[in-house]
Amino acid sequence: MSRKPDRRAGAGAGGDAGSGGGRTHVVAVVVTEPADAVPLVGVEAAGAEIAVVSLRAGAKDGRAALDRALTAAADRGCRVLGGPRVLGVDGTDDPATVAALLDVLRDLDPERLHTLDPDPAHTSYDQASGMPTYDVPAEHGETAVGALAAAGAWQAETGRPLYVDCHRAHAEPESGVAGCRRYPAPANWLSAGFDGRLTAFLPTAAGVVRRHQDTQGRWSAPEPVEGPGLLPGLLVVRDPHGFPHLFALRRTARDDGGVDVEVVHAAQYRTSEPPTPWQSIGGPNAVDWRRGRAVGFPAAAFDAAGNLFVFVRNFGHSISWRCQSADGGWTPWQHLSGLRVADELVAVTGPHGGVEVYARVRDTARTVRWYPGQGGAWTEDRTVPFAARPGTLTPAPEPGAVLFRDLHTNEASVWRPGAQAPCPLGEAKGSGPLAAVRGVEMDGWAYSVLVAQGAGGTCAVGAYPEGRPDTGVWWQDLGAPSYDAPAAAVTRTGLLTLAARTPARQLLTARREERPGALVFADWRPARG
Repeated sequence: MSRKPDRRAGAGAGGDAGSGGGRTHVVAVVVTEPADAVPLVGVEAAGAEIAVVSLRAGAKDGRAALDRALTAAADRGCRVLGGPRVLGVDGTDDPATVAALLDVLRDLDPERLHTLDPDPAHTSYDQASGMPTYDVPAEHGETAVGALAAAGAWQAETGRPLYVDCHRAHAEPESGVAGCRRYPAPANWLSAGFDGRLTAFLPTAAGVVRRHQDTQGRWSAPEPVEGPGLLPGLLVVRDPHGFPHLFALRRTARDDGGVDVEVVHAAQYRTSEPPTPWQSIGGPNAVDWRRGRAVGFPAAAFDAAGNLFVFVRNFGHSISWRCQSADGGWTPWQHLSGLRVADELVAVTGPHGGVEVYARVRDTARTVRWYPGQGGAWTEDRTVPFAARPGTLTPAPEPGAVLFRDLHTNEASVWRPGAQAPCPLGEAKGSGPLAAVRGVEMDGWAYSVLVAQGAGGTCAVGAYPEGRPDTGVWWQDLGAPSYDAPAAAVTRTGLLTLAARTPARQLLTARREERPGALVFADWRPARG
């Protein structure tokens, strides 16, 4: 057995990260009325400059509640850029409102934008009229649509990425940004090509952007992965050959005044070339756009034979799925009966080579799993012995297993089917999901490496012998500030690279240094051309 990985971050691990680590970044919060901004302000961590933009002045008690939330944010270490900017517009997603919001964004030059949910979850359904009912005003969704349009126009105008979070109605700020998102940010957003070159994929206001290395290791500027109407979320999944596949939701207006929301898919086969055009996978309730707009964000995985399975939460809050065979043909959307689920799924490839899917149960602190049983029929497993913190379910390095943060303790944990209890991983002070890679060699032994947003928002790295998290995880803080989860990638030759997004739109990377018995990284360096 090799020695434990060195806990040191490596000489100068802060490196160039230090130049941006103390810088603040502007976060625009766009809402209908001041009261709507309270939970959105509540998730913001120290170091941000918060500017609230409200379409209407709202009621006195709502303005007072926002004042208290902004005071609390200042006490946490945020800088508040004055009181809410009230636009005083009657419309919400009309061209005049979008133009007014665009003017504000030009003035603020934000790096991130928080807004509401354009397609909130329904609370009931009137069979006679065919109309869903909601417990949030229709103006919330319209405000979000206007904010997304203005943010996309600003990014197209400036060429600078703008990262957007749409917050689910009634989400608890205590869950953090990841737990409040309607459209999740990717956990595994860094990919290594066959030639060893890296590509980073990130969702923005104007769709997905990618940055990739050339043959000299220099990074490209952000390049759009063309696709109008993409909502600000992304899933990145590798196929059995190692190629990255991208999954997102696309929202397009209909001539009759409705909207279509559909799952879309693209793939990158060469680092030097753009991904394929986005292809629509549709949705399980596409016949009626009012039901179809409620589709959840997709989860996906490939089985050992190369068949692609895609899962979504449907209008009835259960799971629907489609499969693309290795030769390209798609099955129709099919339904998984069983418990109602929240809008958070994760698909994994099991040790048997088939695909399994996990979900948080709706309105209950539980997790449920479906796996292929005898004859290929889906079997529901309600005995999964953990409850995950919202926004933290991700695939584990071990086949069929999942990573998550415990709902009650926040500790990072892993669970594999058949285990009586999850295995704690010893990291409870961070936030958000974990990303993982396997096959990192030290002294002839293979290790799995975890990366997470640790205490204080910096990049934390842990390692354990592959398949043996029960032996203990050795964590180290690498110092680089990371907005959202950092990522990791391993090339076919075993080179491990970490990546983190920092304030001021920087992408930092750090390569592992080859030292016997140690997991040590070189200085963080900005990804530059």
